[in-house]
Amino acid sequence: MATRTLGRAATALLAPALALGATVGLASAPASAAVWSSCDQWGNTSLNGYTLYNNIWGSGAGGQCVWANSGTNWGVWADHPNTGGIKAYPNAKKVINKSITSLGSLSSSYNVTVPASGAYNSSYDIWDTDYDYEIMLWVNKTGAVGPLGTSQGNVTLGGHTWTVYKGDNGANQVFSFVRTSNSSSGTVGILPILKWIKDTKGWFGNETIGDVQFGFEITSSAGGLDFTAENLTVSSS
Repeated sequence: MATRTLGRAATALLAPALALGATVGLASAPASAAVWSSCDQWGNTSLNGYTLYNNIWGSGAGGQCVWANSGTNWGVWADHPNTGGIKAYPNAKKVINKSITSLGSLSSSYNVTVPASGAYNSSYDIWDTDYDYEIMLWVNKTGAVGPLGTSQGNVTLGGHTWTVYKGDNGANQVFSFVRTSNSSSGTVGILPILKWIKDTKGWFGNETIGDVQFGFEITSSAGGLDFTAENLTVSSS
């Protein structure tokens, strides 16, 4: 079973990654030319208020390329070997920088096309500004993948029913919400989940939410598989 070990290591790599140039030109891009594409390990760009990030961070990774028509319409071609351990988390990020109690709303809509084979999850990765806490929301999963930590039971929040896991990767605490059935599209109320962690469980206090990421956490995709996110939006007030 794959476990998540991203923690501070990968987030710390984002700053130097911003200095890297993107490799443009992608064989697996859609028929209409993408606005941006990169096969660089840390390839990234900003579009329409979102940051797109190739983010190949795990050991034993293969090739991976990301393309984007906009900050909310993008995709990935990945060819990672059929071995254990997370290889990459290509994602789109929206920065919030508001405390939980100052947020009137925080939600996101997703619409993904994912392969039937391989091992991966489609998930939100939400961080506080100090990177002490990581909140993952898995909307679908395929293959031998599983969250870090131990099950805390099921809860219905933000329009979905989840199995909740609580763990620690040595760098930060991780709270994973795994949808009880796979979904390829929908809307998630993120703020009710954060308030439940804060007010009902008391697992953290009034944290300032920094990054809301959505992407594909890929363990294996041998032979090359395509992942697409359409109309992905993050909204807050």
